[in-house]
Amino acid sequence: MPGLLRGIARTAVVAGTASAVAGRVQRHQAEKFADRDANIYADRTAAYDQRMAGQYQQYQQAAPPPPPPAAADPQANVIDQLKQLAALRDQGVLTDDEFNAQKAKLLG
Repeated sequence: MPGLLRGIARTAVVAGTASAVAGRVQRHQAEKFADRDANIYADRTAAYDQRMAGQYQQYQQAAPPPPPPAAADPQANVIDQLKQLAALRDQGVLTDDEFNAQKAKLLG
């Protein structure tokens, strides 16, 4: 019987040692892969940020400022308004007195 107990004890020690070593190896690999995954994520994030910054700069450079509004010729504007008033008078919408009053305002 003592030989049987010694064999069982030896098996238990070997199994416990193997279990402890396997646990350490598993933790070591998990840390190694976690570090690798964190580096991959950081690289991808940096590349994405860099690409988006480049696109933003391209957008800023590609969009020219809007041209300034053309200065309206005040005399041409008055002439156009007089033509419109004359058309309204010819259609009968305005009377001659109303036309003359508006014309005086424009020429003013």
